[in-house]
Amino acid sequence: MMGEKIRIVVADDNVHIIEILKAYFTHMDNMEVVGTAVNGIQCLDLIRSEQPDIVILDMIMPQMDGLGVLEQLNSEEFPSIPKVIVLSAVGQDDLIKKTIDLGAKYYMIKPFDLELLMKRIQELAGTAVPRTMNIPAPVLPNYKSLEEKITSVFLIIGIPAHIKGYHFLREAIKMVVENSDVINRITKELYPGIAKKFNTTPSKVERAIRHAIEVAWARGKIENINQVFGYTVYTHNDKPTNGEFVALVADKMIMDQSA
Repeated sequence: MMGEKIRIVVADDNVHIIEILKAYFTHMDNMEVVGTAVNGIQCLDLIRSEQPDIVILDMIMPQMDGLGVLEQLNSEEFPSIPKVIVLSAVGQDDLIKKTIDLGAKYYMIKPFDLELLMKRIQELAGTAVPRTMNIPAPVLPNYKSLEEKITSVFLIIGIPAHIKGYHFLREAIKMVVENSDVINRITKELYPGIAKKFNTTPSKVERAIRHAIEVAWARGKIENINQVFGYTVYTHNDKPTNGEFVALVADKMIMDQSA
């Protein structure tokens, strides 16, 4: 790759992060961003069309998350497989191990060090690491928003982003965090409120949330669920109701905010 630019694809649903990385790599003579994606499906399309050397991959994305991208890279025929650096707000050991097992070369926790990221890219590309450049350090965004915390929990316990219940469940938890009393009016207020926002019916919201919880249990992530909350909450045979699960995650979000 001597004399050639390192071709990079950046996949992150946070547009601010994409702009930061694009601006940063513009200062590097031997790097270029050949494409950006805000979800896993777009990322895979770019890998097929652009055949990048490096993919910087966020774990938490809509439609298909980072794990889904890595799984597809392992299961499909690609003209060339890029080297993947994962960036994630989730530092859970099992998740890190799984990404490495699926072929990721590095796993970096957000907020990450831009200069270190640049060095990792150079190492993977087999090029010399340039001397430190006087590049203004951009301000990285706050990764501790309520929505991202909820999404992190879903990722750990195995609720995939492509199912409808994922979005309904996230909205339910946000509503309960903002007004804890709404959990006591789940059929009269919570389900109808979500249904109105997503242009569907309360009964479909209820069924989709139930399905999302069942998927998590079917994937055998109970140990991860208990680890998230720091104690044994459920067993494989002890599935919560929709209201119980929403209240449990919402309580954790509220405690984290006050910590």
